[in-house]
Amino acid sequence: MLRPVPILALSFLLRWLGGGASDDGGAETDTVHRIAARLESLPPERARFLAAFAYVLARVAAADLRITETEVAAMEQAVADTAGLAPGETALAVEIAKSQARLLGGTENYVVTRRFRELSTREERVRLVECLYAVAAADGTISPTESAEIARIADELGFLPSEAVALRAPWRDRLAEVQGLARNG
Repeated sequence: MLRPVPILALSFLLRWLGGGASDDGGAETDTVHRIAARLESLPPERARFLAAFAYVLARVAAADLRITETEVAAMEQAVADTAGLAPGETALAVEIAKSQARLLGGTENYVVTRRFRELSTREERVRLVECLYAVAAADGTISPTESAEIARIADELGFLPSEAVALRAPWRDRLAEVQGLARNG
């Protein structure tokens, strides 16, 4: 069951991504209000960037239909390194992104990733792909589903197939198919 705080905050995340107005009936908790205030204190484009960044991380973590605690920790680290939010705010931002990815799944994936592409530099897109591999590998193995999702995201971000392969190269030993060959070889 999803926790109420992230669900209430989803409208905030969508609003920052340019997805419409919030209508939560004024039921925001103090925690949601604090994260909203923190993100609202950022320039709007930066807040949108961070919201999209966290969502795309959650997209990969949820690709195999389960998000492990190690993946959550890797997401929190990536968001903290990118956003400079306080630990509690980082954890809430990741929880919101996870809930959003679970609720909307494939219906928003392309739209949010495209929005991230619009808001980011090439260097930031490279950093995102590196973080995607770190999240997928956090539990020791990058599943074929996670690898395929990262390849789709890299394509949506505008990377050529050869560039995507180069970004994957440092993570080769964590790919499930490579690990299977090593065990069988």
